[in-house]
Amino acid sequence: MRKIGSLLFASVLLFSCTEKQKSSNEPVTTEDQPTLALTVAEAKKIIELPLHCIEIEYPNKLGQVLGKDEDLKTPKQLRPIFYGCFDWHSSVHGFWSIVTLLQKFPELDADGQIRARLNNLITDENVAVELAFFHDPNNKTFERTYGWAWLFQLHGTLSKWEDADAQRWAKTIEPLAKIMKERYAEYLPKLLYPIRTGTHDNTAFGLSLSLDYARQMGDTTFEELIETNAKRLYGADKGCNIAFEPSGHDFLSPCLEEARLMSKVLKQDEYHTWAKSFLPQLFDKNFTLEVAKVSDRTDGHLVHLDGLNFSRATCLKEIGKALPELAPNLNQLSVKHFENSFGNITGDDYMGSHWLGTFALYTLLHQ
Repeated sequence: MRKIGSLLFASVLLFSCTEKQKSSNEPVTTEDQPTLALTVAEAKKIIELPLHCIEIEYPNKLGQVLGKDEDLKTPKQLRPIFYGCFDWHSSVHGFWSIVTLLQKFPELDADGQIRARLNNLITDENVAVELAFFHDPNNKTFERTYGWAWLFQLHGTLSKWEDADAQRWAKTIEPLAKIMKERYAEYLPKLLYPIRTGTHDNTAFGLSLSLDYARQMGDTTFEELIETNAKRLYGADKGCNIAFEPSGHDFLSPCLEEARLMSKVLKQDEYHTWAKSFLPQLFDKNFTLEVAKVSDRTDGHLVHLDGLNFSRATCLKEIGKALPELAPNLNQLSVKHFENSFGNITGDDYMGSHWLGTFALYTLLHQ
């Protein structure tokens, strides 16, 4: 796959304004605001990445705990659906990327080959094997909570897509979503302190995606669980030191992910007060945030920083929605971060290609 260059940036970063609805190749923009938009051109580039890797078994990071000799199996034997894309969570969000783009741009699968591949993978028999892995007492915490959150995103997207295949796939993977909701209900009351890393364990990121799922599905019990614990864990936080970010392999911003989550659970006036105490820097008209730089994109940890630029872009945009007076500056910074890394989404090196497309897509969808 060829590198996405400056011409693609030109099609994504839109600075003109319009009052009429346009086609998928001419997205609507907001007056005087830099806007990121998903068009079929970007969709074609992004979907190639997970389509390449969902059935690529190796290299693979299993991440399991072995209880006996028999537990050591191949990735496909352990996880006959989500065995590709290097690790379980990347496979899950790779599937999410595929179904999201198929829903928005059905022309991407004009010959039906993508649906055929998904039908072959998402079966009751395969889900039973996946589920058995999560029932193994040695792996009760497997993918907590990052992988759980992406499974919710996949299940929610399928559930709300009015398509016969999607509805069948949603019903098939529902047992996985059910067990993860149960695990969340067991886990959150015991979590006395949030995990504030810039990687998979980050509590705020997992809660944010899971809260969106709860609301999408109309699951008020799950929604209340997340809201209550988010307020408990983060409500009294003050003075997040964003100057310490990023760490050397972050793909999430601890400060911004928390601020994003709290924008979803607090009323606007409450959030304004909380944000002024938590990240007062945002309210400085000269606030800026330098993009993260990647020194080696063949290094699986260092390339995380491209993902950080995407996740920061998402956070800045959503915080701006909750704090409209800050939106012009935060939107500019959001576009700057996205633009810096979007050209680096290529199929040239597997360490980035197996997951970065999802983060770019997620940013484009949250504009």
